Amino acid sequence: MADKRDYYEVLGVSKTATDEELKKAFYKIAKENHPDLHPGDKECEQRMKEAGEAYEILSDKEKRAKYDQFGFAGVDPSYASQDGGYGGFEFSGFGGLDDLFNMFGFGGGGGGRSRGKNGPRPGEDIRLGVSLSFEEAAFGCDKTLNVSRVELCDDCHGSGCAAGSSAETCPDCHGSGYTVTTQRTFLGMSRVQSECPRCHGKGKIVKNPCPKCKGQGRVRRQRTVNVHIDAGIQNNVTMSLSGQGNAGFNGGPAGDILLTVSIRPHELFERDGTSVLCEIPITVTQAMLGAELEVPTLDGKAKFTIPAGTQHGDTFRLRGKGIPYFRSAGRGDQYITVAITIPKSLNAEQRELVKKLDETLGGTAEKPRKFGKKK
Repeated sequence: MADKRDYYEVLGVSKTATDEELKKAFYKIAKENHPDLHPGDKECEQRMKEAGEAYEILSDKEKRAKYDQFGFAGVDPSYASQDGGYGGFEFSGFGGLDDLFNMFGFGGGGGGRSRGKNGPRPGEDIRLGVSLSFEEAAFGCDKTLNVSRVELCDDCHGSGCAAGSSAETCPDCHGSGYTVTTQRTFLGMSRVQSECPRCHGKGKIVKNPCPKCKGQGRVRRQRTVNVHIDAGIQNNVTMSLSGQGNAGFNGGPAGDILLTVSIRPHELFERDGTSVLCEIPITVTQAMLGAELEVPTLDGKAKFTIPAGTQHGDTFRLRGKGIPYFRSAGRGDQYITVAITIPKSLNAEQRELVKKLDETLGGTAEKPRKFGKKK
């Protein structure tokens, strides 16, 4: 027993480590050496056993105090006894650590996952995408999806057995789905739990399989699923259609359809939350004198008057012409930004008229000012 390492050394912490530091240290070792990640790796198995024993002692205040005072003898009266045990500290296929695994969210070690195969399990989720126009996303719509999903077999109703027959309890694991072997190590008796090789963890054997599903209990089918898209939905939002995914196992619930929305660009509009943005070109004359414009909106054409003296880049708001609020009453606004278009060529008469206008306006531009600053 001279090779037995100090518990603090095993966890890589100081003797003044807090409960939280002990927990984090064990968590790190458990993640790195968990048997589900390293099946059959004896070194990882040994490190897990060693760390589990150390945490078992140091996480208990009374045991930790005795260990700090008397060493191994303080926590294990049978230390170095013939049976090689450690005060009844026994690992059962890491079963002695199951509570620790559960506490840290790992689930049971050494084949604990296989036990769930003969119990109800939910079906897998199905991920799909749907493309919407700008208007469909704004006002909502109904879509029909073509879905390839796994459903329960109609003939055997999910049992996997042919008509008139039923599954038999596995004679090797007696329905548990796992087998246990016992072996002696220098840490004592160790019980190793693993998936039953005969029934593959299901606990039952189908000797007369259903001819339609080949004993699987589930078959793949093409289905159409109707879905309503709410008005105002955003781009890249994922909707969950509960129970529309693949069928569950052993009476478990069906999975979901996870539907991700993509919104196609619009030729005129851009979207910013619930606001609709667009740019409207106007002439120099319209900008100077003002004008009544007919502008596009999601609801069709709308009349809007711009004031005289409108500058390039000025933005105006049309209240209530934006995107409807998602699952709520009301709508956002539309914002119109004007872009003054300058003629690229003028005839002689037009040039003279522009010159005369310039003379009447003073013939000079405004004084220089900081970029972006308007008068």
